Amino acid sequence: MLFDRPRELHRADDVLEGDLSSAGEHENGSTDGRPLLLMFPKPIPQGESNVLLEGKNAIIYGAAGPIGRAVALGLAREGAIVHLTGRTLSALDAVAADIRGTGGTAHTATVDALDERQVTTHADHVAESAGSIDISFNSIGLGDVHGTPLAEMSLELFERPIINGARTMFLTTQAAARHMVQQRSGVLLFFGGNGGRDPIRDYSIGGFQVAMGLIDTLRRQLAAELGPQGIRAVTLHSGGVAEAVPLNVPDREAIKDMIIAPTLLGRSATLEDVGNVAAFVCSDRAGSITAASINITAGAVAD
Repeated sequence: MLFDRPRELHRADDVLEGDLSSAGEHENGSTDGRPLLLMFPKPIPQGESNVLLEGKNAIIYGAAGPIGRAVALGLAREGAIVHLTGRTLSALDAVAADIRGTGGTAHTATVDALDERQVTTHADHVAESAGSIDISFNSIGLGDVHGTPLAEMSLELFERPIINGARTMFLTTQAAARHMVQQRSGVLLFFGGNGGRDPIRDYSIGGFQVAMGLIDTLRRQLAAELGPQGIRAVTLHSGGVAEAVPLNVPDREAIKDMIIAPTLLGRSATLEDVGNVAAFVCSDRAGSITAASINITAGAVAD
């Protein structure tokens, strides 16, 4: 598991087991003369869970896509009950089977995340039947078209991801937030670029980058309005996930190379990375993180 229990300060005579030979390298002063060691985690009390999200309810929109699936798997590995939604039930059932096969809990429902009634009805059902909505994540496709320069693109194709992005993110975060406000806790998780801060060079991305800027602004505003109720809003800032590029996309290898080339690690984030970081961000261990963008660009963007 990527995120183990946090390392906590132990006094030398509190350590139950471990190699003390390198203790001097980890010492810090203490008021009673005993060294503080940073090298040993406290033992987990008997009966206490070691997963990050036990009993949390997460709604995943677009759960059959590569990013939605990765986040669903990551949250489920850490004990969350994942409610998978999308337009094709058979595809959702396949993801649910993978989760259940590893001991997780998953429920599926056909939901059009652009339809207000369907989104609201489903969220209300989850809150009533499961008792809470703790996490909401939306990774549906926005209908963006790439490869056509903006100077040559039609208005319809340009505005489609912008309109779809605004509509679906507003509907799904609002549906979850109404319940999160009552319980005074929750995480609204987003995925994509850091607000379109940097333009995409040498590639025509249509209206997608503009949509990312809109969604990032929404995330900041939600964080401001909902923070007093204990609700956090966080974006996973990706420079692209190479293995998520669909197999049938023309020039797939060239696109993967474009994603990887600017990284400092010589690779992009993996789908497993996405799921692991999502689980941490949604956990109480990240409880002070909101209105923030978590950089998982493998160094393609230096903060």
